[in-house]
Amino acid sequence: MTPALDIRNVSRRFGGLLAVDDVSFSVAQGGLSALIGPNGAGKTTLFNCVTNLFPPTAGSVRFFGQPLARLDGHRIAELGLVRTFQTARVFPGMTVLENALCGAQMHVRTSPLAQMFRTPGARSEERRLRDKAEALLDLIGLTPFSDAAATDLPMGAQKNLEVVRALMSRPRMLLLDEPAAGLNDSETADLAALLTAIRDVGITIMVVEHNMSLVMGIADQVIVLDAGKCVAIGAPAAIQSDPKVINAYVGSDG
Repeated sequence: MTPALDIRNVSRRFGGLLAVDDVSFSVAQGGLSALIGPNGAGKTTLFNCVTNLFPPTAGSVRFFGQPLARLDGHRIAELGLVRTFQTARVFPGMTVLENALCGAQMHVRTSPLAQMFRTPGARSEERRLRDKAEALLDLIGLTPFSDAAATDLPMGAQKNLEVVRALMSRPRMLLLDEPAAGLNDSETADLAALLTAIRDVGITIMVVEHNMSLVMGIADQVIVLDAGKCVAIGAPAAIQSDPKVINAYVGSDG
């Protein structure tokens, strides 16, 4: 089966700094992979290479077999590869529900004219999208805040809202950059259940994450970066005992 994401020999250089160094791995369709490593390992830079925010200096990225080289972020999202960022990015001046609905805009079928005149088709599509958004908000406990300003939410809730907005875009694969940052234990458990449910309906997921309890509890595959290089790939149990991984996190005397 064609991998959902296939990264081959990707490097990214910023002047004299080689931030990502000849990284290769693939993510299976319908899997949940985690990209881990110490601070500065190149994890977010690799996400940026995948989505062409910073195109790779070398190497290739394929999404369900299609090369992503030279495609802009909007086109990549249209293909079904959707990402979130380390810092929550909600739209100011909009409610929580309105932020969620923004994720569906690229798939709206009715024309702006039909929406302006509130035709039956436009109203029907609006109800369908609103029902979907409300169901997702309910899943992560944000229903009581649907009409509140999104910027008034705590940072952890804003990150969960980003996940909902990404799901509204009907992704084939989600790239989530530190989704558990700022969450308490209860919220992290809810996030784990949400990510598992997303994977179980067939959406491929890859997360950059520092919460090892979360990673080891939900990931099918763990990829470890250190100083821009891929030092280990495997199942969570194997990664936990890998000497190269231990050395990457705690260092070595010899």
